[in-house]
Amino acid sequence: MAKVLIIDDNASIRTNLGEILTDEGYEALEVSDGEKGLVSVEKDDIDIVLLDVLLPGIDGLEVLKRIKDTDPEIEVILISGHGTIEKAVQAMKRGAYDFLEKPLSMDRVLITVDHALEKRSFNKERREWLHRQDKQYQMIGESPQMKKIWDDIKCVASTNSRVIITGESGTGKELVSYWIHQFSSRKGKPFIKVNCAAIPNELIESELFGFEKGAFTGAYQRKIGKFEMADKGTIFLDEIGDMDQHTQAKVLRVLEDGEFQRIGGLSSIKVDLRVIAATNKNITEEIKKGNFRADLYHRINVFQIYLHPLRERRIDIPLLANHFLKEYCFENGFHLKRLNKEAESYLSTLYFSGNIRELRNIIERAVIICKEEEITIDSLHIGNGISAVTEEDIFTEPKNLGVVKNDMEKRYIRTQLALNQWNISKTAEKLGVQRSNLSRRIKQLGIKKE
Repeated sequence: MAKVLIIDDNASIRTNLGEILTDEGYEALEVSDGEKGLVSVEKDDIDIVLLDVLLPGIDGLEVLKRIKDTDPEIEVILISGHGTIEKAVQAMKRGAYDFLEKPLSMDRVLITVDHALEKRSFNKERREWLHRQDKQYQMIGESPQMKKIWDDIKCVASTNSRVIITGESGTGKELVSYWIHQFSSRKGKPFIKVNCAAIPNELIESELFGFEKGAFTGAYQRKIGKFEMADKGTIFLDEIGDMDQHTQAKVLRVLEDGEFQRIGGLSSIKVDLRVIAATNKNITEEIKKGNFRADLYHRINVFQIYLHPLRERRIDIPLLANHFLKEYCFENGFHLKRLNKEAESYLSTLYFSGNIRELRNIIERAVIICKEEEITIDSLHIGNGISAVTEEDIFTEPKNLGVVKNDMEKRYIRTQLALNQWNISKTAEKLGVQRSNLSRRIKQLGIKKE
């Protein structure tokens, strides 16, 4: 129950306000001067203050200042007579929520108190959100696929086994790696992230292993590499499929021996760390092409977690959309907006080639574009360009035919397997193909049981 403190030297106004607020479900506290009001603010956990501008002793503006010094989140509504409007305007500049002119309209009082309470609740939730640990690593979803991912995380986290996380770009591989670390015995130790695709080949070795002063031109002082920084903790090698073969060989040695040398160094450095890798590539195909070392793949592929694309877990789209909506409003100090049902339904029809990252961008644009409290389907259309692709658009948009065929075939085979309880022999019979051919295609397309 929200607490409203009434500070007014007029007993009849205090009584009338108190009775009306109580009838509306508020807990009303009444005091006759500023000093008593400040005492109540200190001890009574007040949410809203109705404050008369003209008070005996300490005047209303000074009381407002002290209340805000005590708790800036308390919303203060000024009660102003005709002759004190100028003071009320000053009070608004000092942080008052609003002012009400006497004689009071009780309907206006209730509306203003209700809105002030909404603002206080929003600010409190925003503050808690901004200070919440791990907020950037929240994983949202209630789909069977998401529940399976959490099961996999909890299953492997307690071990020291290496993990490879696969799936399309934007599906949340970094989040999964973070929670494996957080649920492990290495929690509290370093969690070091390396995006292998973002570092040029000529620099990645020095990023991973560091270098000694004078090792090469421009090496003016020793640099500690990512592997050394991750000692006793976890290193996450994102997009490891983009790592060049020379660096792959050095990473393999770290995994085999637990040691390495800085560039230009003579002594070996031993490290105790866990390696989690991720890729959006089909590593088996990359090995066949000669782009990835098979021995390194076998070292990192102890436990594999596959992340489904967003279009395969549509039940999570409204949950994610509303999460991003709240996140963006809170972090930018916007009034909290909401998606209407039509907009939610529209989002669930999109193809999301960029997965969760694309959904986040769509929501962010919609918040910027939409000036109203409710985000409609029109706000989702504006500015989305070619990224807002529905399932129907797939057949009219120019796209690499091989990619489309593989994606459609993958979805079709997965659906048929699910209909046949993932019995490959039975599914092959229904599809009129050899079991060995179907099994091979399942591996090629990276189809995993949900």
